[in-house]
Amino acid sequence: MENESNHQSRRNFIKSGAIAAAAFTIVPRHVLGKGFLAPSDKLYIAGVGVGGKGYSDLKSFHNSGKAVINFLCDVDDRRALKARQDYPTAKYYKDWRELFDKESKNFDAVCVSTPDHNHAITTLAAMQLGKHVYVQKPLTHDIYEARVLLDAAKKYKVVTQMGNQGASDDGVRQMQEWFDADVIGKVHTVYCWTNRPVWPQGIPWPSQAAEIPKELDWDLWLGTAPQKNYVDKLVPFNWRGWWDYGTGALGDMGCHLMEGPFTVLGLNAATSVEASVGSVYVDEFKRGYFPDSCPPSSHVILNFPATAKNKSAIKLHWMDGGIQPERPEELGPNEVFGDGGNGMLFIGTKGKMMAGTYNQNPRLLPTSKTQEVKVKQKYDRVTGSTNGHYAQWVEACLAGYGNKELSSPFEKAVPLTEALLMANLAIRSYDIKTQKDGKDIFPGRNIKLLWDNTQMRVTNFEEANQFVKRNYRAGWTLGV
Repeated sequence: MENESNHQSRRNFIKSGAIAAAAFTIVPRHVLGKGFLAPSDKLYIAGVGVGGKGYSDLKSFHNSGKAVINFLCDVDDRRALKARQDYPTAKYYKDWRELFDKESKNFDAVCVSTPDHNHAITTLAAMQLGKHVYVQKPLTHDIYEARVLLDAAKKYKVVTQMGNQGASDDGVRQMQEWFDADVIGKVHTVYCWTNRPVWPQGIPWPSQAAEIPKELDWDLWLGTAPQKNYVDKLVPFNWRGWWDYGTGALGDMGCHLMEGPFTVLGLNAATSVEASVGSVYVDEFKRGYFPDSCPPSSHVILNFPATAKNKSAIKLHWMDGGIQPERPEELGPNEVFGDGGNGMLFIGTKGKMMAGTYNQNPRLLPTSKTQEVKVKQKYDRVTGSTNGHYAQWVEACLAGYGNKELSSPFEKAVPLTEALLMANLAIRSYDIKTQKDGKDIFPGRNIKLLWDNTQMRVTNFEEANQFVKRNYRAGWTLGV
């Protein structure tokens, strides 16, 4: 994560209990002692990764009326420009390690919206400083990292939230109420699907290096990832399709679409997973083999045991690349399935229900039942629904650890993240190649991977376990 002197300086800060810098006219609330409200009752936030989604996250925190954005950090000056214009008094850094070492006395919380491969290392460092954290989905790049953050949430007792804002939508609470009222019975099958990726996947790593933009610190952007040349258009978005940095369509949309089933059914750890993937052809007769890149499409089946809420084993199907399940017979021929491009479908012993991205527009099937069936409201709604996800975290931070309920704290976000990363583990295992009798073989295909959740390992295909925990680039460590 950082060199030893940086690591030690953070530890020294924690021990010293230093007070806020005199330059601030309103003292950040955390330095006044636990439970003490600053005169402004504002949450001071440092943003790490402030372009794109990071920018919109900061705007949403600011719009809550209870947050001050007082530090900005991004490795790319181009991506940071809009945030710097909107928050001209916020001090700007390129390296989050320098920000944390120099300024940790002066902010209460951190928003992490970097590429996936640097989520865990930044988040853990913030938690070790006692900072509340809001982290974009997926929470981590690897299953091991997710488990580390779960342990850290318990240890450091800071307020945590993953950026899957659909967890705060009214829709998931409506589906919970239908399910709890036994409207669809016990659920045995769930489908989640997406039209992503909308970036290149299933391709070889470009052979031609590109000139690094002068505004981009490429070494800092790489962070924990292996040293490689910069390639054209990798930043700001196409990194999602490369395993070194991103987690593919599952990482982008899995937390939005699988959150509903996890919450409604009380899912936790899957026991097994199997996958099949689409591919591209490099010529008329030869299929491409590009293990650095996520595939253009996939179908994954995760098997979950019965839960306290759902007394039936559950088979959860994930489909991406535009693949969709068969339309339910109860859905009219011209009715939209899910929200068109994405969706979730629950199949129970007494009926079915579906919703779109972020759990929005939940409907019973046939859709006429949606208005006909009346059940008592059981779950409080989040003020602002999906958009209220941000203010909910801000208010929870101001209230202090354990004093307000959150929609996606790490205790809930980690099992969800681990499930989609387990699906990715099966996808990546599909393309493990070796040789037998002079011929290429792929031993990870056409098998079901059995998962030991306690030990965090696949028990019947050892080669798959290389994807549970990756090796960081020299000079970077998770610090645990």
